Amino acid sequence: MTQHCLQRPTGNSSRGCPSVPGSRSTPAFPSAPPRRESAGIGKTTLIQKATEALKSSGVPIDGFYTEEVREGGRRIGFDVVTLSGRRGTLSRLGSDSSTARREYRVGQYIVDLVSFEHLVLPVLRNVDLGSDTGKKVYVIDEIGKMELFSRSFIQAVRQTLTGSGTTILGTIPIPKGKPLGLVEEIRSRRDVMVFNRLLTQVSHPY
Repeated sequence: MTQHCLQRPTGNSSRGCPSVPGSRSTPAFPSAPPRRESAGIGKTTLIQKATEALKSSGVPIDGFYTEEVREGGRRIGFDVVTLSGRRGTLSRLGSDSSTARREYRVGQYIVDLVSFEHLVLPVLRNVDLGSDTGKKVYVIDEIGKMELFSRSFIQAVRQTLTGSGTTILGTIPIPKGKPLGLVEEIRSRRDVMVFNRLLTQVSHPY
């Protein structure tokens, strides 16, 4: 399995993922196979460790990450957790016989779009595109199938990516099956560089 770290060119040829605090206006997107990694490895774990390091260094940081939810040792879904400590449902296991009138489903999981947008959109819209936010980091974990059911989220991510002086640390899945429009848009940006990293022992819920 591979993992990619994407970032804007900074004039050097360093390998791997350069330090975020020292870069300017740099979107960085580690990527791995679709949800979700085993405990202790993978892109979300990498995001959490990077977030802890940035906080301990005094770097202003905001955003969100996704976290698996388990019950009795069984994965039952995923939550969204903001860096300010708020938590909400992203998805839960659904019945094959579900007859919901408006249902967003990825594999065996049903996405709670209302809960997701309620938590995430205010975070992204807090990015002040007109001010000098060069040292503020925004975490977006992740930009995947579940999140991309939200057109408002897609728009907010695009606006954040175009913000001057905004550093973004986010995650995207590697190409698999039908391309995801926004993911490929990010991957193909001319101001983005791709870095590969080996990732092992990844589990796939779908």
